[in-house]
Amino acid sequence: MTLLRDEDLAAAFDHASRSYDTLVAANPGYHAHLRRSVCRLGLPGHGQGLRVLDLGCGTGASTAALRSLLPAADLTAVDASAGMLERAAAKPWAGGVRFVHAPVERLAAAGVDGPFDAVFAAYLFRNVSDPDAVLTAVRGLLRPGGRLGVHEYTLSGRRADRAVWTLVCRGVVQPAATLLGDGPLYRHLWRSVVGFDTAGRFAERLRDAGFDRVRTLPLPGWQTGITHTFVARRGEEPR
Repeated sequence: MTLLRDEDLAAAFDHASRSYDTLVAANPGYHAHLRRSVCRLGLPGHGQGLRVLDLGCGTGASTAALRSLLPAADLTAVDASAGMLERAAAKPWAGGVRFVHAPVERLAAAGVDGPFDAVFAAYLFRNVSDPDAVLTAVRGLLRPGGRLGVHEYTLSGRRADRAVWTLVCRGVVQPAATLLGDGPLYRHLWRSVVGFDTAGRFAERLRDAGFDRVRTLPLPGWQTGITHTFVARRGEEPR
């Protein structure tokens, strides 16, 4: 199966936006895990005076996590799917958030410019065509010493973790998504994880892009070894 990319992937998310939150709600700990990853950024206070960018915000679960822990921050949320973004902007907590419809590869053209104090990206990097180019762009948007938080499905490398991920996708997620007419998207999402970096490889990718103080932190529950938080800081020049 060929992975969906760019406009095709955005269109698939547009179609899935109407039922996306329903499927997310079936994932134990989904919202709590996002809040844990935001907390791991270690941003001070309630975010007073901070500019924070949420990349690939989808229907707003990651933005809600940022808002709940950093209620005073100046939040910008970006997504390539108009349908997902419309759902996010309609949430009751969304007042004051700047929502921008744009692919992450074309942020400047959409008027998204730095410096930001922090960038948060949940479930984004395995879905872009060139993650290294996106990391370079993200680094350029951060102020010196700014923080990056990545919440992503990145397998540990153990066979058992890949087996659990496949069992959950094929046994639960894909059948439900197929009934809703979104089977191709969720087959893509399964494959995008098994074909992407291991946690160790993604941490090295961050260092190669010029980030330092890189930490890889597991998440609890059934996603241990499957989903990780990566926290890093904009360093000096990339290697």
